[in-house]
Amino acid sequence: MELISGEDDCLCQGQMYCVERPVYTQEYLEDQLHLRKEEPKSLVHKIKQSCRCTSKKAKSQLYSFLPILKWLPRYPVKEYIVGDLISGLSTGVMQLPQGLAYALLAAVPPVYGLYSSFYPVFLYTFFGSSRHISIGTFAVISLMIGGVAVRIAPDEMFDIKTTNATNSTDYQEKIDARDAMRVKVAVALTLLSGIIQLCLGILRFGFVAIYLTEPLVRGFTTAAAVHVFTSQLKYLLGVKTKRYKEPLAVIYSFTAVLSNIMTVNIATLILGISCIILLLGAKEINDRFKKKLPIPIPMEIIVVIVSTGISAGLNLEESHKVAIVGKIPTGFSPPGLPDISLFKDVFVDAVAIAIVGFSMTISMAKIFALKHGYEVSGNQELIALGVCNSVGSFFQTFSVTCSMSRSLVQESTGGNTQIAGLLSSLMVLLVIVVIGYLFQPLPQAVLAAIVMVNLKGMFKQFADIPNLWRTSRLELAIWVVSFLASVSLGLDYGLLVAVTFAILTVIYRTQSPQYRILGQIPNTDIYCDVDEYEEVKESTGIKIFQANTSLYFANSELYVSALRKKTGIDPAAILIAKRKAQKRHAREMKKAKKKEKRAVLKLTNDVEMAVKHELMNDDPIIDVAANGKNGLSERNLHDTPSDELEYFMSPVISVHYIILDFTPVNFVDSVGVKTLKSIIKDYKEIGVTILVSGCSGLVVKDLTRLNFFDASNKRDILFHSIHDAVVHCKQKASSLALTSSEEQVLSSDTPSQI
Repeated sequence: MELISGEDDCLCQGQMYCVERPVYTQEYLEDQLHLRKEEPKSLVHKIKQSCRCTSKKAKSQLYSFLPILKWLPRYPVKEYIVGDLISGLSTGVMQLPQGLAYALLAAVPPVYGLYSSFYPVFLYTFFGSSRHISIGTFAVISLMIGGVAVRIAPDEMFDIKTTNATNSTDYQEKIDARDAMRVKVAVALTLLSGIIQLCLGILRFGFVAIYLTEPLVRGFTTAAAVHVFTSQLKYLLGVKTKRYKEPLAVIYSFTAVLSNIMTVNIATLILGISCIILLLGAKEINDRFKKKLPIPIPMEIIVVIVSTGISAGLNLEESHKVAIVGKIPTGFSPPGLPDISLFKDVFVDAVAIAIVGFSMTISMAKIFALKHGYEVSGNQELIALGVCNSVGSFFQTFSVTCSMSRSLVQESTGGNTQIAGLLSSLMVLLVIVVIGYLFQPLPQAVLAAIVMVNLKGMFKQFADIPNLWRTSRLELAIWVVSFLASVSLGLDYGLLVAVTFAILTVIYRTQSPQYRILGQIPNTDIYCDVDEYEEVKESTGIKIFQANTSLYFANSELYVSALRKKTGIDPAAILIAKRKAQKRHAREMKKAKKKEKRAVLKLTNDVEMAVKHELMNDDPIIDVAANGKNGLSERNLHDTPSDELEYFMSPVISVHYIILDFTPVNFVDSVGVKTLKSIIKDYKEIGVTILVSGCSGLVVKDLTRLNFFDASNKRDILFHSIHDAVVHCKQKASSLALTSSEEQVLSSDTPSQI
């Protein structure tokens, strides 16, 4: 009979159930269970099955590739259309100025920001699985593109000097040639990143986002905000400086702005500061009264319209040398093939942009999906982004992803489906086709103000530092390394360093697991850490060892070391001490034998003398000294064990079983199997039996495949749970104690019978 506690509400009420059950060893379970019989399928048959096309399978694949076919026929017009309409207009109002502003970050003319705010957004309506995110231009991705464009097409290549004399025709031609080259680079980069995303989505590699943990992404985006803010200072102040790409670009850019601080354009600075104050005020009002306002105050488009009117009315470009957006052609450029010869120069950057863009999108998509109770597919999001970027590149767009600020507006204003995104893209289309030229007098300082204010949310992420300090120092280290590396080395190399460091932390965690000795909560089958709870007691003669990690090549030595330390039993040390004690005992035996021979020889001589003396005096002679000395030597030789042997062997006598809890173990490799065999062999030599409990089916398969089970290691050492192994140890101990007592009784009865 065993006391088993209830696993649900019974334990909370203190109720215990006394039931009889067998000890569940692996052999017992395998005898009771039978594998399902499955006919082996040939490779040709598997290929035929995978290539077989049925109407149901084709329909499922089509719906998966084009999610709009699933939700559009069931679109509830009366319930959703008003919310989607308001949301689409609100998002479109933000999409327009942000598209113009982020084009400056991408180092391309502003009109390409409008193109990037239309084509990809329109395409996402058909291929995207998220109903609430807003696809389009985003500061981080735009800055990464701009860094590549500046690296491949720097000002020096076109002999452009950063001076205030910008009115000559020759200078404008150089600017146009530089911009055309940077557009080629941005478009080629966009195509390649889209192809990478598309391939990853088709190959079902949506899981790659798990390697971009949240602290890493937040540290990276905070560093990107620093880069973006620094890059916009020259537009806000109206000074002319070059754009830096090398490591420490933030410091160089800030230094360049400070060195030219005496050339600040006062009109530009006043206009920029005024816009920042208005935008921050509107954001504060929108955040504080968002439940009372039907739609957020569209301050960005208001600022753009008003400042464009002021610039045109006062002719700020001519009168005060205020830098403006410049020519915005009406209509679309004809589609064209990107320059694929640039692929070799932008491949690494394309991979980084593809992964970062996907990470931004899937993180926001999952947040809204969880909030509104639907599912998003990581693989489908990869495909959607891949289509948006690769197809859009033929129409001269640059890479896009999810915008956090616009997504929050789209969701908070009542957006229900991708229809809201479609309406926002149509608003941008209206500007491109009809009224785009009206924004030509728009000052660049206004766009810089819009970019800076939209960084407010990213800068708030500095609050992660105290929070992570209290909760997880390791995640804080990831955040800090990601931030510092991205600020100092640039976003591309910084991301690589951050991902490498995050992977190293995973290795560190697997090589620094928690090792515990478990004990039993009285009258239950629950086992907990003996160092953590006072009520937990260890079973006599049994040690239960647990490590919260798998057993494989990276931590096998640490596992063995922790096992010896936690159990207090080191087989190697005990065996060495035993051998030393045996050698010392052998030397003592050898010395004792020599003394015995000398004693016998002396006894013989004494006997001869005694006989002679007896013949002369007839008195019996007893050599007490010789007998006493010989008896003492005999007792020392046979009765007194070596002190060192007794000292080192005493710990082994108190522990007879060690149970290795494999419940947290997910897999075992060949090195782990060799380590486990070595543990069992070493402890067996000192009389300690090793048992294994809690192995999952996959771990048992690993052990079988790696030839763990043989003549010396049988399946009877595996147990279903810790409690089964403990019960088995107690039964064995009881049976051995009973056998020992019977032998003692028999040995005590034998002389009496004689």
